[in-house]
Amino acid sequence: MVFKIQCGNGNHIPQFDEQIRLFYANSANIALQKAINTGNEEAQTFINNNHQLVQWIFLGITDLFEIEKLTDGIELSSCIKEIDEAENYEYFTQKKAAQLQEKLLLTQTII
Repeated sequence: MVFKIQCGNGNHIPQFDEQIRLFYANSANIALQKAINTGNEEAQTFINNNHQLVQWIFLGITDLFEIEKLTDGIELSSCIKEIDEAENYEYFTQKKAAQLQEKLLLTQTII
């Protein structure tokens, strides 16, 4: 599910939100229709804190995968990237992973 995010007159670096969603359905056609309906329902327009018009424009469903059986550790999505700045990518990935672990540790501590 892909949305274009446009702020104000659109004179900014283009932003797109690619989402991976799970829909329960008896067929691929039903799952696709549910996904399209959700995308259309979640497309929205609002005014942000800077009094600019923000539009989330639903562009469409780009992939649909049937999951035969949900099992522990099943791969739901994969993306191979070719990155020019590999060291920066590795650093960012490790930092993001550490932040997730810290967040989960903090959540466990609070509970």
